[in-house]
Amino acid sequence: MNVLTNSLLSKTECDAVLELRHAMHREPELSNNEWKTQKRIIETLEAFGLAGATFHNTGVYIDIEGAASGPGRSVVLRGDIDALPIHEERDDLPYKSEVPGVMHACGHDVHGSIALGTALAFHRMRQNFSGKVRVIFQPAEEAEPLGGRSVADLKLLDGFDLAVGLHVHTDIPAGSYGARAGAVTKSSDQFEVEFIGTMAHAAKPNAGVDAISIAAAFINEVQKVVSREMPVDDGAIITIGTIHGGEATNIICPSVTLTGTIRTSSSERRTLLVRRVAEIAAGVASMHRGRARFFSLAGEPPVINDSNLVDRFRDTVIKMAGEDKFVQRPASSGSDDFGYYSDLLPSIYFWIGSQEPGNETGVHTPTFGVSDKIVIPAAELAVQYCLDLIRE
Repeated sequence: MNVLTNSLLSKTECDAVLELRHAMHREPELSNNEWKTQKRIIETLEAFGLAGATFHNTGVYIDIEGAASGPGRSVVLRGDIDALPIHEERDDLPYKSEVPGVMHACGHDVHGSIALGTALAFHRMRQNFSGKVRVIFQPAEEAEPLGGRSVADLKLLDGFDLAVGLHVHTDIPAGSYGARAGAVTKSSDQFEVEFIGTMAHAAKPNAGVDAISIAAAFINEVQKVVSREMPVDDGAIITIGTIHGGEATNIICPSVTLTGTIRTSSSERRTLLVRRVAEIAAGVASMHRGRARFFSLAGEPPVINDSNLVDRFRDTVIKMAGEDKFVQRPASSGSDDFGYYSDLLPSIYFWIGSQEPGNETGVHTPTFGVSDKIVIPAAELAVQYCLDLIRE
């Protein structure tokens, strides 16, 4: 057990937080299949006198109402709980994943445990604050159908003033914390395009329409949307992730399907980017005498941090950990469905430093890891920050 930084969690609560962290890590569950994790969270909450509500099949949320008199704001804190289809290569961990091919390679076991600590601390301190805290243990951050979309669709944010999200960061030293105002992640929309040609013998390509040639032209042309049509500071990204087509070496391919993602830090340019990708697909196909079928699925919006909440977070970090423990890092080119929260409420998505010897590799890798030593201090920081927001 690490030493408590500010005694905002009791020893019993700390034990429960780390026990959940280890259990989640040993038995990781993929998006939309977090059944054991959900059961474990509910049982832990009930053991401390808290009854939670379920949502999105495998999610849990819990409300803690302050009993003190006077005004108080209402805050939502999100901790995601799903794992990734990656086989863990960390034999040094006593709580290593016991599920072949699945691991917590993005720190969600840490996030969910911090959320538990926040819920338990506020429940114990409910006589000392007014206002309301909703802690959301959110499933399916990594894969569709997204838990963040369900939070928004089910109106779980209605009536709240602010939202708080958090994530471990492998480029920030352990013991330090970061945040920045504005867009800190990008939106992520998925697309699929099928190019349709005409089959022919490979010795007579003129008798057919080659879907592979159409797909190749599209791959080259679609990147010009980024390089020639987007502002340089947008950081838009169009990625072709899969390509499938062809049946034999001596046949002109009649159909090719590509899938990919479209990312931008601008909410306003999301629609434009998707439309332009569809237009280029149709235009390239027509130019080569073929056809295109285009489909898109709107994913998470960019996460936008409120500047006032970032300033307040800096103050809390300095008060809790010291002036040198607040750092800034560039925005991420990745995405997070906490964007659904920041789309509806003034929000902050702060970073928890995890970089230290033995834990230097990035997220979504088989050797990713986060030390237990950062979990309790980060949970106490989250508690103190939410208290500061409620009382402000």
